[in-house]
Parts: sequence; C-alpha cells; structure tokens
Amino acid sequence: MNSATPRVGSPTGTFTQLLSSTRRGARLARLLAVTELRTWGAPQDLTERAELVVAELAANAALHGRLPGRCFRLTLAFDPAAIHLRVEVTDARGDRWPQIPPVDADPDTLHSDGRGLVLVTALADHWDCVPYPPSGKTVRAELTTPWSTGRTGRDEKGQG
Repeated sequence: MNSATPRVGSPTGTFTQLLSSTRRGARLARLLAVTELRTWGAPQDLTERAELVVAELAANAALHGRLPGRCFRLTLAFDPAAIHLRVEVTDARGDRWPQIPPVDADPDTLHSDGRGLVLVTALADHWDCVPYPPSGKTVRAELTTPWSTGRTGRDEKGQG
C-alpha cells in the first residue's frame, strides 16, 4: 500500500543573493527582503522589522565591509511554523567587526558609527557576528513574532 509520508515540520523559505557593495546594493537588499517575505506570507510586524534590520546590516556591509571588486551576500531563512526569520549579511571585511555603543552611553556623545546596530539590537531577538572564511564575516539576526520582550540582542558572551 502506498501512502504519503507525513511532513516533519513545515517548509522553510530561503533566499540568497549577491549584491554590489554600494548604496544601490544595500537599497536593493532591503527591497528584495520585503518582496520575499511578502511572497512567503510573513506577518506584517515581522516584515517591517526585518526591512529595517536588513537595511542597517546591508548599509553596514556596503559602507564598512566593502572591498573593491567584492560583493556582499544577503541570506534569508523563514520558518512559517515557528514564525522565525534569520537574516544573514556576509561581507569581505573580516578585519572590521561590528561594535555598538554601550547601553549607558550619552546620546549626545555618540559618534556617527554604531547607531544602526543599536536599532538592530532593539528590533531583533538576537544578533551576532561570526567569521566567514577565508577573510570575511557574517552578521546574523534572528527575528520572531509575536515580538518578544526582554531581548538583549547580544550573545551570552556580551558581544553583539
């Protein structure tokens, strides 16, 4: 007797795209992410937060992670059953890791760098940065819905 094998879990939407390390590439990353999430039927709250997170991470990759002739990569993985999204942005500059200002920093003394990562920390449930061999890095952010409270945005080592 032939019977269908039951699915274990639900399908996961995945998307990966190489983009130029330019402002135009960063803008395109944001637009592509929103389009994919809408196609997958992601909740509006998750899509709106992901749009801002992708915009910040892609802008950082284009501005701080840029090497001449090298692209950055945007990867999205969406699990509709858990309503969970992982955003990954990989760039070529493994020697420049993201730093966010301390939470008790005076806003008047903040430099122009790091403000976008404060936004990512506020919008994502968690984010971190890992090496991408041979010489790059990947910044990963996890987002779920409903938007949970009590997030720190940093890993267990206190790193962002």
